[in-house]
Amino acid sequence: MSNQENDFGTFLIGFFVGALLGAAAGMLFAPQSGEETREQIHQRSVELSEQATQKADEARLKAEQLLNEARRKLDEATKDLQTRAKELQEQTKTLIDEKQAQLKEKARKAPASPAVESTPAA
Repeated sequence: MSNQENDFGTFLIGFFVGALLGAAAGMLFAPQSGEETREQIHQRSVELSEQATQKADEARLKAEQLLNEARRKLDEATKDLQTRAKELQEQTKTLIDEKQAQLKEKARKAPASPAVESTPAA
């Protein structure tokens, strides 16, 4: 996500610099007086500055929205993971209790091993 934001920022800067240079070059080669050209350059630079500010604000707002959405999804995933971990812990405890009960039952039901009678050899 950070790489995309850097690419978008680079694109945005390049776009506005190119637009400004193109507008300035077009005005410098236009057939009008120097004062008119300077006034047009000034007006156009103000317009481009306002557009750049607007686009930067829009990009910042979009980035904040994406960040908030990512945080929300992370919180949801964390809660889901915690819930699942608790469920697994309870299932494991239940399984262990059942197996222990089965072992106790087997031990209770199993007959005591008979003592082997040994007779002395005569």
